[in-house]
Amino acid sequence: MSEFVYTRDIYGKTLVELGKKYPKIVVLDADLSSSTRTSFFRKEFPNRFFNLGVAEQNMMGVAAGLASCNKVVFVSTFAMFATGRCWDQIRNTICYNEFNVKIVATHGGITVGPDGSSHQALEDIALMRSIPGMKIIVPCDAEETREAIISAYNIPGPFYIRLGRPKFPIIKGKKKFQFGKGYVIEEGEDVSIVACGFMVYQALQAREILAKEGIRARVINIHTIKPLDEELIISSFRQTKGMVICEEHSIIGGLGSAICELIGTNFKLEKIKLVGTRDRFGQSGEPQELLEEYKLSSLDIVDAAKKLLEENS
Repeated sequence: MSEFVYTRDIYGKTLVELGKKYPKIVVLDADLSSSTRTSFFRKEFPNRFFNLGVAEQNMMGVAAGLASCNKVVFVSTFAMFATGRCWDQIRNTICYNEFNVKIVATHGGITVGPDGSSHQALEDIALMRSIPGMKIIVPCDAEETREAIISAYNIPGPFYIRLGRPKFPIIKGKKKFQFGKGYVIEEGEDVSIVACGFMVYQALQAREILAKEGIRARVINIHTIKPLDEELIISSFRQTKGMVICEEHSIIGGLGSAICELIGTNFKLEKIKLVGTRDRFGQSGEPQELLEEYKLSSLDIVDAAKKLLEENS
């Protein structure tokens, strides 16, 4: 039985850990610190925490200003508000100037659940991928979240780190986090299942189902969406009969698009299936119900893998 832990809890604790070591860290939030868990930092370092209220665009401008004064700024709100509402400020003020601003957004994806479409960010990775210089991480669990936050502090420039709302299962068999480098969690020769974030767990469950039918699936965690681990992806594409790409995001502009852009310049795309939301908004519901409604469950990954192998046999 897997242990389930909130990635945002680990984010808050890691901020405190870093704050004790590095006095130049400051944290900004948009009146959601109890949900994003930046409240942990606020309690420990009240003079280095700023609540900018429900004014997310202004918050990004303030973050850029602080970064211009040699501060390392962690800025948080929900993924929907952090990316869609603030795209102009992130592009023109933070990324254009290569400022040390780390945007750590919680409540990403469909598993936000009952809050519904207005809070379910299914386009955030696409928005951030399109900005030059933005680096993007989607951790698969709480342990990887800690390493991602530490790496973001140590690597200069802007970051977008996407966390979820629900508890994430601790993934067994992980390798040590290395920015820009994905890794194989489970080996297999028939099909590669590539996933990020919460979908890594779904991919591992799908692998178990496929194994009972004699299909050997390789599961790959691509936690860094930008820059993409091109070497690992191309080698796995060559070594297996096809690739299923799974993400809690629209198939437009996310991990699937990034890999198709890479593979399409070298190979035929018939050997790829995408598991993601299909050009539609979210809706209110329980996380598991929504995963099934939007075809993001482990069974949907199984179906995609089997169809791919049938079409390329």
